[in-house]
Amino acid sequence: MHYGRVPRSTDPQGWDFRVIGATASGTEHILDFATLAALPRVDVLADLHCVNGFSLLDLTWTGIPTRALLELAPPREDVRHVMAWAQYGYSANLRLADLQAEGTLLATGAGGEDLSPEHGGPLRLVLPHLYAWKGPKWLRAIEYLTEDRRGFWEERGYHNSADPWSGERYAYQEGAAAGPN
Repeated sequence: MHYGRVPRSTDPQGWDFRVIGATASGTEHILDFATLAALPRVDVLADLHCVNGFSLLDLTWTGIPTRALLELAPPREDVRHVMAWAQYGYSANLRLADLQAEGTLLATGAGGEDLSPEHGGPLRLVLPHLYAWKGPKWLRAIEYLTEDRRGFWEERGYHNSADPWSGERYAYQEGAAAGPN
């Protein structure tokens, strides 16, 4: 999912990715194309689960493990949440543990091809263990948070956690397992 039109061109000279918020250094990190290109790349075989009820199975994603980003620009020790920011102000909130999870990528490609703008290029967050709305297309920043804030779709009634195996689609399901008070 996304919000807004598909960006048609990305000039590598003018494009950057930022790590903001509660960084360990207390400063904003601005990474250009060259800096990101120098980071290690891996291929991850993972599914993509859409909240609309379909899944794409066994996709090969190529990208930068988010753990490499966390090492390059670490969060403060009190950070427990993250906001992923995309083009046009789209946002998705995550637990820091989601960003640290095995297989989570700053994806630059899929199926042996660079990501097209329609599929989120040049950079898309891929979290195989969550519904796809948590992984913004056209990723522009990661913000470290000490308290949770709801993202774009979460403010509009989508579930805060988004676990596809538990069917966590809508906010009314939050806390439902606990039963009535």
